[in-house]
Amino acid sequence: MIAVVYSGSRHADWKLAEKGKTISEFKTPGINPFFNDENYITQFLNKNIHLINNAEKIKWVYFFGAGASSNERREIVANALGRFFRFSKVLVDHDLKAAALAASGDEPGILGIMGSGSNAAYFDGKKIIENNYGLGYILGDEGSSNWLGRRLLKSYLNDLLPDEFEFKFKKKYDLDRTQILDKVYRQAQPSLFLSSFADFLMENKEDSFVKNMVINGFDIYFKTYIIPLREQYPNVPLHIIGTVAAGFQEYLHQAAQNNNLKVSSVIKEPIYNLLKYYSNKN
Repeated sequence: MIAVVYSGSRHADWKLAEKGKTISEFKTPGINPFFNDENYITQFLNKNIHLINNAEKIKWVYFFGAGASSNERREIVANALGRFFRFSKVLVDHDLKAAALAASGDEPGILGIMGSGSNAAYFDGKKIIENNYGLGYILGDEGSSNWLGRRLLKSYLNDLLPDEFEFKFKKKYDLDRTQILDKVYRQAQPSLFLSSFADFLMENKEDSFVKNMVINGFDIYFKTYIIPLREQYPNVPLHIIGTVAAGFQEYLHQAAQNNNLKVSSVIKEPIYNLLKYYSNKN
């Protein structure tokens, strides 16, 4: 049996499979070594009945996640998984590698992440070519759900929301200035709080305020990350992976067209393609 995991900061998708057949699939809170240490991850695993029941049967764990961008952070996740899955081999890699395998397989391409956070890189068919992207929710993540949440809250606190949309926001959320600032600056994992507004924005994506904000975010994303990569690698396809890209796909293509770019594919949840990829290798 194998376990394939794709984790953002908000959610993680798990699939347990044997001989290509899915045995169990479920979602958990995300695992991100930027925010979660080894003990937290181990305790988290020990509370999940799906994992407890199958831990000794699993021979390979393939984990891909946001934050697993350095050897040090990958080791945090690998050690925790190794302690729990005692009879398994464990592979831990970055979410960009997951995007590459899910969208390109073993073919070269430009990969974009557009979910809780955002990132991009070139995949040469075997490995991700390192760059200086991936600056996180304070310095980067343009166009992502936490970037959109940040823009939404800033507009709300500065009384810049259109009246009708502000009414919808207040009806949905009971938040005042003090509460928002406390969650952003004092409480743990503010990026998750910022990302939590993505569903509300998707529910109201026909609103002109949301449309303009999202397209603006995608435009900044393309100009910051994708266009420089496209200039270096002009003849490979561009794939965008993530819930924000999929949820606002029409706006993504519009922003791409505005920047003379073509998005070859948009994948909401790469876990399905990852499972197929690794099932074929086991």
